[in-house]
Amino acid sequence: MTDVDFRPRFPDARLPIAILGCGRIAQDAHLPAYTANGLEVAGVWGRNPAAMASVRDRFPAVGRVYSSPEELLADPEVAVVDIATPVAARADWIAAAVAAGKHVLAQKPLTLEPDLLEPVLAEAAAKGLRVAVNQNGRWAPPWRVASLLVRDGAIGDVFAVSHLHDKPLPPIAGTPFDDLEHMLVTDYLLHWIDISRTWLAGKVAHTVQASDSRVPGQPDTARNPWSASIAITCTDGARAEMRVTGNVRTATPSCPFWIHGTEGTIRGSVLFNSDRVALDDGTTVTEHPLSGQWFVDGFAGAMGELLCAIAEDREPENSARENLATVRLMLGARDSARQGGAVVDVSGLRL
Repeated sequence: MTDVDFRPRFPDARLPIAILGCGRIAQDAHLPAYTANGLEVAGVWGRNPAAMASVRDRFPAVGRVYSSPEELLADPEVAVVDIATPVAARADWIAAAVAAGKHVLAQKPLTLEPDLLEPVLAEAAAKGLRVAVNQNGRWAPPWRVASLLVRDGAIGDVFAVSHLHDKPLPPIAGTPFDDLEHMLVTDYLLHWIDISRTWLAGKVAHTVQASDSRVPGQPDTARNPWSASIAITCTDGARAEMRVTGNVRTATPSCPFWIHGTEGTIRGSVLFNSDRVALDDGTTVTEHPLSGQWFVDGFAGAMGELLCAIAEDREPENSARENLATVRLMLGARDSARQGGAVVDVSGLRL
């Protein structure tokens, strides 16, 4: 496999989208991604009236600003609801959107109570509705190329995945993220958990172990630890590891990753203009050319996959049901961090 078509894909018929929870991330990433790719944004709703007042000035393609979530869900023109609310209310809004007959793209983490979401997903399936998750990291160009190479069998059976977070942390202290329990484990690293699970697809998880800690130089105002690590083991001995070292000071920030398989290795990096990916088959190293960035192409990719799945009458690869395994791994990691790094048994969880 030499040519890898990693760019976001869209169907010819592009259904109208409405964003429920049009806050900072929606305005910084969702809307730029959708408008750049010619997707129809029927309207938006957000909790901050002042911010909503200027949305259409900055994004003229947005059809309207709804006065309430209920008005958005009742709009017959809306086919897909992009739910970007905080996780505490997300499951309720997914249920409301499904009840209103809408397809859904939900922000990550999908839920903190996967068992409670099962009836909603069953209702969506019965109605022929697709519910997907905005795991936009899957469409970060280097990770997407790596996923397609793994899927094509380019490195054989994957037995090790490794990630290092060698870059500054995003702002955490003083933000709502700092109010989250074990934030690096339960929210930030969820993209890394999800992509690792993608590369280990088909295997069965055995244990997960996570720990986090404060680091030298971390201000007292920062409630969450700035260092964290997660390890996932599978029943066949395959393993995934990810490590955030802290708020790294470096002139060359990157997030390198390695995927080792029985027939080769994939090496690469994401973020901060460090994007690269190469396939090493033990004899030859092939660099794969890249274009675009995680922000905002990853967001376009997640929505594009949902729209293609609807048009092609199939489940999206980022479906909510498929993503429940990512959620359960994260919850196992959270429980481990709560216990100071104890090993948590997740036997039987198919990745």
